[in-house]
Amino acid sequence: MNKGRIAGRRPAETELEGESHRRLIAAVPGDCVITVLHEQMHWLCELASSLSTEQVDRVHPPYAWTVRQVFAHGADAERVFGYRMLCLADGSGPELPDWDQNVSADSRFGLGNFSHLITEWGDLRKANIALLRRLVPRAWDCQGIVAGQRVSVRGLAWIAAGHLQHHLEIVEKRCGVTANRTSAMLE
Repeated sequence: MNKGRIAGRRPAETELEGESHRRLIAAVPGDCVITVLHEQMHWLCELASSLSTEQVDRVHPPYAWTVRQVFAHGADAERVFGYRMLCLADGSGPELPDWDQNVSADSRFGLGNFSHLITEWGDLRKANIALLRRLVPRAWDCQGIVAGQRVSVRGLAWIAAGHLQHHLEIVEKRCGVTANRTSAMLE
């Protein structure tokens, strides 16, 4: 069994606080977070390629953000998850502040070209996977306080997977599309 399957197992109850995080994680299929994070990149690309410009730039009530804003939020969140995992793993950030996602989304500072957003999100996800793959097993167990709640590196990795799944499912529902979640090449 490879290190990723052992270290990337689902977090124990003691590795995270917050019912919303537990719900996000519970909804994610699989038992190795590195595999899940990798497979989700296919879903991200498939969904993005099935959306029209009109769908991307329209607010779909009852939601307040356009799909473009959701994808920008996803890229920003992926960056934040990576930073938090790094800080907990190396011990430099045992207590990290909250990140106000609404300020970032509402500022519309980085909406840019939609295909660039997808590439950026994918690149950030690949960087986070690379970070997780190089961690020694004990680093996965490192914990700290993030936004007022105790969490481990393993817990953050699973929350990142749950966060992406949560938003992509909403986008599929909003836009009436269903994208392939896995590639035959990944199976």
